[in-house]
Amino acid sequence: MISGRSSLPAADYIAETRRLYDSLGYDSYRWADERATPAPWAAIDKPLSQSRILLIGSGGLYRHGQIAFHTKDDTSIRLIASDTPTDELRTAHFAYDQTDARTDPNCVFPLDVLRAMVDDSELGGLTESAVAFMGGVYSTRRLREETVPLILEQCHRQEPDLVLLVPV
Repeated sequence: MISGRSSLPAADYIAETRRLYDSLGYDSYRWADERATPAPWAAIDKPLSQSRILLIGSGGLYRHGQIAFHTKDDTSIRLIASDTPTDELRTAHFAYDQTDARTDPNCVFPLDVLRAMVDDSELGGLTESAVAFMGGVYSTRRLREETVPLILEQCHRQEPDLVLLVPV
């Protein structure tokens, strides 16, 4: 179902991020360095075909009728019902070109792909809602104290077997 690797050249993420933030008039971007903290790991204990997935994306997606994300330092989240039609999804994010995401939200928030995988019995199901937030928050402290607890609350409430994180 998912095609092979892209033939596009790899992006130099650090150089591109510096270029973007410089163009926005910010003095500099302070990188968060968490490499000294080991990432938690949990083995998958059941087949994907029996697992419920929670989609979490940082591309600033929201459903038509919801309040759009602010253009800077918005630490809120949006819950998007997993059965939301793609044509009802919108984007609000200052840190990436949203042209493709506005044409096909699946490139940053793959609800249609996940639903097709459920229909094909490759996944067991989706949680009631997906979680969206705007990843362009400069303060790692605010992300930890404001955004992360909101996301974790949804993880506990919706009880997924797996979480798919889609960064932008």
